[in-house]
Amino acid sequence: MNPVESFIYRYEGQQREIMLYFYQLLSEQPGVIAKISFGIPFFNRKSWVCYLNPKKDGSVELAFTRGNELSNHSGLLKAGNRKLVRGIVFNSLKDIPFDEINEIIQEALLLDEKVPYQIKDIFFKKNTR
Repeated sequence: MNPVESFIYRYEGQQREIMLYFYQLLSEQPGVIAKISFGIPFFNRKSWVCYLNPKKDGSVELAFTRGNELSNHSGLLKAGNRKLVRGIVFNSLKDIPFDEINEIIQEALLLDEKVPYQIKDIFFKKNTR
């Protein structure tokens, strides 16, 4: 068992099912590598694409590190108090809108493939207006 699978199997019930579903879905994508970073599962290709964040209330957030750059046509992605990351919280597998999630994942992978990750520009750019 790899470190991500070991992490997932430490959880039970819906959290495990949700994380296993996304682990399998994301691991099937060409070039995507799953690894533990900051104590949780991250999915990387050229850069960080998304991560799974199990919550204390039993839910799981699927969060996209460049969520602010995604179109969010479905309106599912929520920022909370974050500038860059956007995520969706799930309480059970039946809550997952599979087509919309797959569309978001494909858009995030395309963004990772086509547009270089430039986080420093967001933090270090001076307001020139």
